[in-house]
Amino acid sequence: MEQKETPLTNSCSFAGIKPIMMDLPYPVIQVKGKNQAYANLLSNDYCGAVSEMTAITQYINNENRMSCEKCPLAKTILGIAMAEMIHLQKLGEMIFLLGGNICFTAKQSNGRQRMWTPEYLTIPGHITRMLYADIEAEKAAVNQYRMHIKMINDPYVNAVLERIIKDEEYHIMILQVLLKEEETGR
Repeated sequence: MEQKETPLTNSCSFAGIKPIMMDLPYPVIQVKGKNQAYANLLSNDYCGAVSEMTAITQYINNENRMSCEKCPLAKTILGIAMAEMIHLQKLGEMIFLLGGNICFTAKQSNGRQRMWTPEYLTIPGHITRMLYADIEAEKAAVNQYRMHIKMINDPYVNAVLERIIKDEEYHIMILQVLLKEEETGR
């Protein structure tokens, strides 16, 4: 007698998930004028090792691996990834306005260019290690944005970067709560 195979299903529904971000408006996306050096700095925030592209990909990978066993956690991770997508979009607009090119290539101060690569990702196997890696990545992003704000003399660009930092700090707080819950088994 032939056995029927029962398909495996992921019952975690992602309908209605919204970006997890501070409930604050973003400044209008504008720049003082074209500035290739500033566009190059932002290209690193867009698609460098510490970047929105890296964050999005890492979060989506983690969410995929969590969704079958930890649906509420996966939904939160997806909401954070969605906020990072908004950051990526805003950085892309500013790079374009500054005269840069959106080509998934980070421009270094020494003139070198490096295309985004999944080598930038941290992909641990255990959920607590995933959350630790996500927290560290958010902290690195905040530090990089602060460094870029010091290097950029454009109040419009810096206002957007400051607003992005607020979301990143909010993500750190949420991830720390999730990590504590995961470590204590709640």
